Amino acid sequence: SLPAGRSAAYMPSPSSDPPNVLQSSHPLILHKITQMRKAKAGPKYLNQLLREVSTFLCYEATADLEMEPCAVTSRLGEEKGQRLANRVAIVPVMRGGLGMLEAMTEMVCNARVYHLGIYRDKKSLMPVEYYNKLPKRVTVQTAFVLDPCPLSGATAIAAIDILKAWGSTADFKLRIKFVCIGASQQAVDNISSAHPDVPIHVGLIDRLHDPDGAPLAPILPGLGDIGDRLFGTDGNDDFDEDGLDGA
Repeated sequence: SLPAGRSAAYMPSPSSDPPNVLQSSHPLILHKITQMRKAKAGPKYLNQLLREVSTFLCYEATADLEMEPCAVTSRLGEEKGQRLANRVAIVPVMRGGLGMLEAMTEMVCNARVYHLGIYRDKKSLMPVEYYNKLPKRVTVQTAFVLDPCPLSGATAIAAIDILKAWGSTADFKLRIKFVCIGASQQAVDNISSAHPDVPIHVGLIDRLHDPDGAPLAPILPGLGDIGDRLFGTDGNDDFDEDGLDGA
């Protein structure tokens, strides 16, 4: 069970959040994140829930993409329609971000996919880049960074730093959005402070912290390390793959 008052720490607090922080209030997102925290949720069920939550967040994060008129050949002849005006890239931060990738590419089917591998060094606590598959030429206008559960935000900040360095020139500035399932208040504040121009779309914020302001670990108790849980490397074999969504 949650510590006293902890459930209240997940409630949206728009008035205290920076303007670029957009916490979802969708009931199904909150419901499915709760299901993800179940001890019996194995890799298969967790992947299903992660994909569903990511679909909702993708819907919200893509709401302001620019459109342009186009012609479409229907059964009744030539008609007028609309299509995305700009090219989009999906950038999952490995490994956890891979669990969000399928939902995003299903929604934005013509998106490019660029992978970044970043981990936090256990001694220095600094982000370390170990894999970068960004192309030499920038052919997209908007990039969505996927990282399911930032605790400090250091990895997310590093990923956005890399994208800005890659995608910004004297004549062009890459538009970047950050999408995550859950985050600590400190992570949201750190990312927002480092990159106030980057919208942060988050399913749930864990706002509790210790007297020094550090986030209580783990955030969203039970969610765990998404990458380890998805790929079965968390050492837990006591799970039920046929979890019930309404249970």
